[in-house]
Amino acid sequence: MGFGQSVKIKGYRYLYRGFVSAIVATNLISQGVWSHPAQAAFLPYCQQTAEGIARKDTARKAALKNDKGAQKRYQTLVAEQATQLRNCRNQNWLKTQAIWIRLYPCDVQPGALEEVLDRVVDRGYNQINIEVFYNGQVLLPQADNQTAWGSVVKLPGSENIDLLAQAIQKGRARGLSVYAWMFSMNFGYSYAIRPDREAALAKNGQGQTSLTVNSIAGLSTDLGLFNPNEAFIDPYSLQARQDYAQLVEAVAKRRPDGMLFDYIRYPRGRGSASIASKVQDLWIYGDAAQQAMLRRALNDKGRELIKRFIKRGFVSSADVVAIDKLYPQQPDPPMWQGRTPALNENRAPIARRAAILQADLWRFSVAHAMQGVVDFLTEAVVPAQRLGIPTGAVFFPEGNQNVGQGFDSRLQPWDRFPASLEWNPMAYGVCGNAACIVNQVRRVVGQAPSGTQVKPVLAGIWQQSISNRPPLEVQMEAIRQANPQVSSISHFAYSWQEPLSDRSRKFCQARGQF
Repeated sequence: MGFGQSVKIKGYRYLYRGFVSAIVATNLISQGVWSHPAQAAFLPYCQQTAEGIARKDTARKAALKNDKGAQKRYQTLVAEQATQLRNCRNQNWLKTQAIWIRLYPCDVQPGALEEVLDRVVDRGYNQINIEVFYNGQVLLPQADNQTAWGSVVKLPGSENIDLLAQAIQKGRARGLSVYAWMFSMNFGYSYAIRPDREAALAKNGQGQTSLTVNSIAGLSTDLGLFNPNEAFIDPYSLQARQDYAQLVEAVAKRRPDGMLFDYIRYPRGRGSASIASKVQDLWIYGDAAQQAMLRRALNDKGRELIKRFIKRGFVSSADVVAIDKLYPQQPDPPMWQGRTPALNENRAPIARRAAILQADLWRFSVAHAMQGVVDFLTEAVVPAQRLGIPTGAVFFPEGNQNVGQGFDSRLQPWDRFPASLEWNPMAYGVCGNAACIVNQVRRVVGQAPSGTQVKPVLAGIWQQSISNRPPLEVQMEAIRQANPQVSSISHFAYSWQEPLSDRSRKFCQARGQF
């Protein structure tokens, strides 16, 4: 069946393509997962009926022809469906069902944004997470963009079109909460190649940046594609923090219903490089990160030992002897923030002292790298929080794990993220069923402080498996059974649910529609 075709279930018509199948719906109703439609008066997952969708599509197309009667009918239908959506979600175990989406320059065309938002509502979503900063560009109008990045929309005559502000206004009219979704420590290729921003980039011990290292890109909105635009900054860089604060302030000025911060981490290497097992693997070799690390020293011995460890990756017995001679007036052992020296450490054999200090320096280096991530996030959300805008962090549940003798190279310490933020774990586990996905969510829920809002992010599509992941409805029901306290789930991404719509919107300029 094609889009718009339907099957009947006990007097109700459900869209077939992209929606929960009739068989699944019937089974879930019989199991008591959903109320019988006649009792609840809403379709499973708060979808719109095929008839309701067709009626709204017809009204929208007629409204574009400046037919005032059609415009009124369309507005009435939009308002009615917004009320239906709110009522349905209030009665549903899943209070918030969100979807992640990227807008394109093509969406400035008359009726284009309305069509996208209508499709979102048709699928029962009541929150939309709009990508406003990605790949080194920002969803701000050219005439009001003072940030370090170019605007997404660069079409002639569109300099004053504020697509984000329009999406917020039109989304709310449809019963949608509109969140701004932003890359964070990934500033994009266009930023990285600026000569005046080179010092802001993160560097490892081989002198590499994320542009030159062999890394794995994040999950792209185009299924299966990597993102060559990833460029990670040093979270300790004052320049990077100032640039990002200006960006957050500009987005927050549009007053979205929330702001979500993604890429709060370092790059993930390929193969053995996916594990950070030595100090040179860490992204702490930028000038700002190194200076901040040295400032954590609590005495001269500690500062000198940190310098030697960063430079060579180890400390030797000769280093310990040399430092004692350099600072004979300091009887204490080398000290830095967080260090508790071993009892009688100074009286231990030199080789033993060197081994203890090297182990402590490794843990200290990892902690320093992680603290940069936490500090960057904590500072980044301030402009939004000042305006009372809810904020959230997007992260990988396994991004903070120890791996053998090392650590996941992303060094994403989400367990130390502020509990006041909404936690959005990307449960993208791949094991052919929902078990690994449920385990990822369970791990986050188990470590979240009391009162933290945990809102899992799922990858997939309705009704069928993709990339060895089960259908979305299967994932959601499994999470519900294992973690009934979860009442908000989001889906990555609109481009997966509506590939034809997304592709046509993305390339319409090339097809000469402007």
